[in-house]
Amino acid sequence: MVGQVVGYVRVSSVDQNPDRQLEAIGECTKVFTDKVSGKSRAKRTGLAKLLDYIRDGDTVRVASMDRLGRSTRDLFDLVDEIAAKGAAVEFVKERITVDKHGSSPIDALMLGVMASFAEFERNLIRERQAEGIALAKAKGKYVQVPKLSAQDVEQAQAMIDLGLPKTEIAVRLGVSRQTLYSTLHRYANAEEHPA
Repeated sequence: MVGQVVGYVRVSSVDQNPDRQLEAIGECTKVFTDKVSGKSRAKRTGLAKLLDYIRDGDTVRVASMDRLGRSTRDLFDLVDEIAAKGAAVEFVKERITVDKHGSSPIDALMLGVMASFAEFERNLIRERQAEGIALAKAKGKYVQVPKLSAQDVEQAQAMIDLGLPKTEIAVRLGVSRQTLYSTLHRYANAEEHPA
């Protein structure tokens, strides 16, 4: 029995365009998409649905390894989980396919080496970004844009005065509870200690 070709696409944020990945994976029976950083598997609902959907004989086609796993360990765990369901994983960019029978010794070696390089590259990017931010801060050129404006803070304070829970206020303003708490605290300190 020949299974379906099931695509998986992940972009790191809602405003990123998945078109390149969709083009790379080509025609698929069904495509599952996540628009979220790969750091937390819990937030990757498209991946969870894909893992629930695939059956014995299916092939999961992904544009590149870094779209499926965020670390070498994460990638191997996901490949093992997919293979355990009887499905194959095809990485288009790397030209590697792993199925329930495993991979050829060369493919296994390439999967490990390329996954390690992808993780190394992500770590270098994070390191360079942190260095750039530190340098900009030292020069006084790095200013983190607040997520809530002064008007948002006024609105939040009015809702607090009306007795609305801060959790609900954060949802209404489209930010996390922590962002709301931090911003309210920052504005309170600014009022107590004006410059």
